[in-house]
Amino acid sequence: MARQNVIIMGAAGRDFHNFNTYYRNNPNYNVVAFTATQIPDIHGRKYPAELAGELYPEGIPIFEERELPELIAKYDVDDCVLSYSDVPYEHAMNLSAIVNAAGANFVLLGPKRTMLKSEKPVIAVCATRTGTGKSQTSRRVAELLLANGLKVVAVRHPMPYGDLAAQRVQRFAVIEDLAKHDCTIEEMEEYEPHIERGNVVYAGVDYEAILAEAVNDPDGCDVILWDGGNNDFPFYKPDLLITVADPHRAGHELSYYPGEVNLRMADVVIINKVDSAAPENIELVRSNTRMANPTAVIIDGASPIKVDNPEVIRGKRVLIVEDGPTLTHGDMSMGAGTLAAQKYGAAEIIDPRPYAVRSLAETYKLYPHLGAVLPAMGYGAKQIADLEATIAAIDCDAVIVGTPIDLARVVKIDKPNVRVRYDLQEIGSPNLAEVLEAFLKEHRLV
Repeated sequence: MARQNVIIMGAAGRDFHNFNTYYRNNPNYNVVAFTATQIPDIHGRKYPAELAGELYPEGIPIFEERELPELIAKYDVDDCVLSYSDVPYEHAMNLSAIVNAAGANFVLLGPKRTMLKSEKPVIAVCATRTGTGKSQTSRRVAELLLANGLKVVAVRHPMPYGDLAAQRVQRFAVIEDLAKHDCTIEEMEEYEPHIERGNVVYAGVDYEAILAEAVNDPDGCDVILWDGGNNDFPFYKPDLLITVADPHRAGHELSYYPGEVNLRMADVVIINKVDSAAPENIELVRSNTRMANPTAVIIDGASPIKVDNPEVIRGKRVLIVEDGPTLTHGDMSMGAGTLAAQKYGAAEIIDPRPYAVRSLAETYKLYPHLGAVLPAMGYGAKQIADLEATIAAIDCDAVIVGTPIDLARVVKIDKPNVRVRYDLQEIGSPNLAEVLEAFLKEHRLV
């Protein structure tokens, strides 16, 4: 039989993993192309031959997703595989209509075909949307495991935007490793909080190779902590799956792909931000969770914010810089920086939109829901320079940094600035300590 021609639609993450685990050495399929969206400047490149395997000695070209109908015709494509996350069902089915109208099958690969099995226990932290609070949940899980004397190795969902072959396996143990691997701001936002707490982090492109190194990490490994990205489901088969839901976007847990998959698979669902969300929205998320997954343990959580020096904010005209993916992919109009401005009494929030330069101006056009906040976009040196120039152009008294990293280490901020910090705080019982106590006993880790 002739090999089936396949296009994998992605955003430099799940797409490469689906290829590596299901298609790379599969003689029944011929992956003719990847299409890319969301990630700047990735089209026109190739998935390199060094990673693609012996069936693809020339590598695999990457095109823009808008070219999909023409590509289906050009390559006589049989299957198009949706392989990126945090899209509303309407968008997913719109893509399905485009693919079907061009004559191809629309495919979604599931956990059975794409999850790798670890020889060490895996705890996975996933979400129903981008920006729900996965990062602080992962940090809390790591903190509790470390308190039990265990060696924790975090493996982060991929964000490989540079030299893919060089990024096959990446290990981050000290802050200097961020520069060593030419990390984007988005990558730093995810890796730096772990490193600051003494956790080793792995990431990259080939998650089978990453797993092999992570379980044999030179500093030791008792538990793999899968730190998910967007609302994707894990690359590794979890022994405990924790899904974080957001009542600020109540109802999205049942209307975004693949966030609902995480909700339905979860052993534990954390309803985060109950300290700042409307009671009726909290109850809607709770009701939807019980309907979709009646056996899940439900934990109420908050992510209280704090800053080292509130006087930088009080009574001042402030610029707010927020976490980029939370605002863009996550459809949020505000984040931790905005909450800090409200909590600590800023006199005025300066609208950065009139000052945005080059790629930042384009970001506002692409995401018109954004309000008077500046997303910390930094997928490369040009975007980082644009971010720095935009901050410099704005007349304000102070800058509130709502990203999870020390942004002033990466971008020159020529004004007084303060960093917002936030950690997960469980409310009442059940809580993560109780859940992990049972998990550790089950896996004979205590």
